[in-house]
Amino acid sequence: MPFMKITWLGHSCFCLESGGYRIVVDPYRMDSYPPLQTCANAVYCSHGHYDHNYTEAVTMLEEKPSPFTVEEIQTFHDDQGGALRGGNTMRAFCAEGLRVVHCGDLGHWPDEEQRAFLMGSDVLMLPVGGYYTIDAAEAEKIVDAVCPRTVLPMHYRFGEHGMDVLSEVTAFTELFPAEHVTRLDGNSVTVDKETPNGVILLQFKEKGE
Repeated sequence: MPFMKITWLGHSCFCLESGGYRIVVDPYRMDSYPPLQTCANAVYCSHGHYDHNYTEAVTMLEEKPSPFTVEEIQTFHDDQGGALRGGNTMRAFCAEGLRVVHCGDLGHWPDEEQRAFLMGSDVLMLPVGGYYTIDAAEAEKIVDAVCPRTVLPMHYRFGEHGMDVLSEVTAFTELFPAEHVTRLDGNSVTVDKETPNGVILLQFKEKGE
């Protein structure tokens, strides 16, 4: 069965792998995380802040045809039309019959067009930590509205890692029945059409991948 491997590299940074092709989304430079070092065939950044656009952390691999198609839609980093923190790009990465959407630093309730973009997601990577983005309660409302099959929370405080002003992921997961939340031991998950519905929590690994 076709599948995609997704690895959480910390904060809002993920590696998506399909057919030997690697995409890294939102690489960071942050004092509260060990230096990020990874490799990819392509890198995408949702916006220009240092905790999402540190492409120097990614060693580029050889160019080759990508199995992914990429769609994007513009949003804002705040609830004042970008007046506080600027714009933000949400992207859908599609391969192996799967649609994986990374919301970047979404900072507001999405409008009708933006919600339509999120509909039909097999995986939704959603910020939940608040302060700079939507908070846990707002994230839960978005999940209710767009009904993704699987949710990967991001942009929250993970123990000593992450910004002090962010909430921990429990503020989000406690809004769901316990049976809808799966905590994995590693930082990777293999996603296919049989991956269970619900929230999946990955663990940050000091050495990444």
